[in-house]
Amino acid sequence: MTGPRRVPRVLSIAGTDPTGGAGIQADLKSIAANGGYGMAVVTALVAQNTRGVRSVHVPPVAFLAEQLDSVSDDVEIDAVKIGMLATADVIRAVREWLDRVDPPVVVLDPVMVATSGDRLLDEDAEEALRQLSSRAHLLTPNIPELAILADEPTADDWTAVVAQAARVSARYGVRVLAKGGHLAGADLPDALVDARGEAVAVAEFPGVRIDTTNTHGTGCSLSSALAARYARSSDWIEAVGESKRWLAESIRHGASLEVGSGHGPVSHLAGLWERGGTVTRPTADEVETDWWEDIREIRAGIDEVSFLQGLGDGTLDRSAFLWYLAQDALYLRDYSRVLAAASGLAPTPDEQAFWAGAAQGAIAAELQLHESWLTPDALEAVRPSETTTAYLDHLLACAARGDYAVLIAALLPCFWLYQDVGTRLSALSHPEHPYVSWLDTYADEAFAASTRRAIDIVARVAAAEGEHRRAAMREAFRISSAHELAFFAAPTSPSRASALT
Repeated sequence: MTGPRRVPRVLSIAGTDPTGGAGIQADLKSIAANGGYGMAVVTALVAQNTRGVRSVHVPPVAFLAEQLDSVSDDVEIDAVKIGMLATADVIRAVREWLDRVDPPVVVLDPVMVATSGDRLLDEDAEEALRQLSSRAHLLTPNIPELAILADEPTADDWTAVVAQAARVSARYGVRVLAKGGHLAGADLPDALVDARGEAVAVAEFPGVRIDTTNTHGTGCSLSSALAARYARSSDWIEAVGESKRWLAESIRHGASLEVGSGHGPVSHLAGLWERGGTVTRPTADEVETDWWEDIREIRAGIDEVSFLQGLGDGTLDRSAFLWYLAQDALYLRDYSRVLAAASGLAPTPDEQAFWAGAAQGAIAAELQLHESWLTPDALEAVRPSETTTAYLDHLLACAARGDYAVLIAALLPCFWLYQDVGTRLSALSHPEHPYVSWLDTYADEAFAASTRRAIDIVARVAAAEGEHRRAAMREAFRISSAHELAFFAAPTSPSRASALT
């Protein structure tokens, strides 16, 4: 059996976008959304928003080199995404670092042309970027950038784009992701092109154009997603397919962000929010504390029940006590069956054994009632009260649904509340107490250990479940707790009917 997959550590080397839609800000969100741990080295500080770039500040190249070395001296890097490199000196510094560190995966998004169509780099920088291209494992140019890398006119149809990508792939010895975003029409194809060998391999990924203006930073986002995805799978076709689907989903949700008045950003985490939510997952200890606090009022009600108060101080009428024992005997018969059902549904041998042992213990408790307080003839004549029937109906319904998590949550109060009440009642036991033999059963160390185990199992299962399933477990637990209160209150209720005929 293999262990959990390690989260890939992905470094973005790019410029900034203070609005968060492009550059390293987009890269970090993309890397996280695609299963990686994002890191960033800043190549340029860009004053921009959704309407355009105002100015660019390039920090000293020596500082860039210090940033790069500070990361690689300490962190094992699984993949690198390279975006905006503003000058030839910056490009050369990055190339020297790549040669020295040799990261296993390098995705280069050759930022060379602005959305307006203006070229962003001078001739020296463009030539340096061409040289850097041969150091990458994958290039992700848009169509105008692809033409610059090819030293050719811009391709004007998809067939020409793919052919040009093949020439760039062969020229630089690198895979190229050809992107159809700059073409007109409803289709939005991409193609992974590999012409490094004798034959050209082309894997096409069809797509449909999304009617939206939220396209700011899509190139940055896609390239960083690819770096993270490939670092996880080591499969370029899988990485492209998954990254493309993720980006389309993020584009569809971009407008809901309502960021900016120009070309807005995509919603990088929309899919995660929709499928996983933003509610934190509690620990098992937090579940235990939260659920116990949630039934505080029920627990307070149990403490006020006259049956338990009379049982504790010895003033309880014997007929009420025998009525309770008779109903408890009826309850235990079906309760043991529900425990057995939990054992059958349990996912591990350890849990199966625990619930099966509890079922056996419930039967043993019933036999003890036969022998100590009630005659067999009396037990045969017992009729279940409405309270007993309602509690068992709840447990049997949970068992019938076959939902292990909800079922064990419903079973827990019979352990937890019984043991909580019993611990306090057993402290009142003394040799002359009329119910001493019964009170002493509450102090049983084996039952205390069994209760602790039941709490641990249920809390651990609840902590591992999603929000909605955990809520269903909590509701089943609360309903059973309310039934426990009713069960304790029934023996001294004015409406109680005789259970022994």
